[in-house]
Amino acid sequence: MNVDWIWANLGQIGTLFVNHIWLTLIPTILGLIIAIPLGWWAHRSRRGGVVIVGTAGLLYTIPSLALFILLPALLGTRILDPLNIVIALTVYTVALLVRVVADGLGSVPHDTVAAAEAMGYRGWQRLLLVEIPVAIPVIIAGLRVAVVSNVSIVTMAALIGIPQLGTLFTQGFQLRLFLPLILGILLCVLLAVVFDQVLIWIGRVSTPWRRKDVLA
Repeated sequence: MNVDWIWANLGQIGTLFVNHIWLTLIPTILGLIIAIPLGWWAHRSRRGGVVIVGTAGLLYTIPSLALFILLPALLGTRILDPLNIVIALTVYTVALLVRVVADGLGSVPHDTVAAAEAMGYRGWQRLLLVEIPVAIPVIIAGLRVAVVSNVSIVTMAALIGIPQLGTLFTQGFQLRLFLPLILGILLCVLLAVVFDQVLIWIGRVSTPWRRKDVLA
């Protein structure tokens, strides 16, 4: 393995790494924002819940490469527009998180909801200030799966020319070098681990009462 290749391409590797970060983060955040109202609806409506969760499950079965290629035709965007990747991964994130949000809200004790209603919380106010905070551990667990999955799926965009860490895989193949391939895998794993640890930290910070329960 020629380590000199890394130094000669360090700037490009850094750019690919940054691109991979935002192509992972933006869809994950957008997917969570969209999944919260859909998950709430699935939680509140038995019939609607079956349709929403079932549709989300079907969306996740669409092959990522096929979706990357179809979206430009559907949206009128260029094939190399990163917007296609953001939209595709947002769809996958929503598909993963709708059930997670619904299950998280379903895990909130009925007594907690009743107490919030007795205190005057209604509708979205109760959802945002009471139910979601209590459901955070379940939602964070689902987010950890979604963000790691997105880190992996983004690499497929290299096959249509979108620059990110997956580009190292195609470069390694074209140059017949193992180093770019190995480096791409290591950086993807590093990114996934960092995202996972950040979400664990967010879960701990946003649920201080759970730490108190453990100490008690």
